[in-house]
Amino acid sequence: QVHLVESGGGLVQAGGSLRLSCTASGRTVSEYGLGWFRQAPGKEQEFVAIVWSLGGTYYTDSVKGRVTSSRDNAKNTVYLEMNTLKPEDTAVYYCAARLVGTPRIMDSRTYPYWGQGTQVTVSS
Repeated sequence: QVHLVESGGGLVQAGGSLRLSCTASGRTVSEYGLGWFRQAPGKEQEFVAIVWSLGGTYYTDSVKGRVTSSRDNAKNTVYLEMNTLKPEDTAVYYCAARLVGTPRIMDSRTYPYWGQGTQVTVSS
């Protein structure tokens, strides 16, 4: 079992920045890829990014160049640094964990563990 807790959401103006954090506890967290998803009102949940145990990352096209995900395995924490935020980035952001080697990284159904979510609101 892996327990995930997100923090760092809030209200920011367009063009601003936020850093989300997700702290994991439970089983050996280094065995898990830690991903980020988001869900805007009235829209389906969307993959944002994933960072693997050795630091490799993958991002969805809509955030490439504006978002950086990293992890500190000593702190069991993954970060999502978001810059040049746009109103369309407004969503609840979720941290999720999946075992290394599981296919289909952008499919939320392959992530068995989820945090409670943190709201990010970008005003225009």
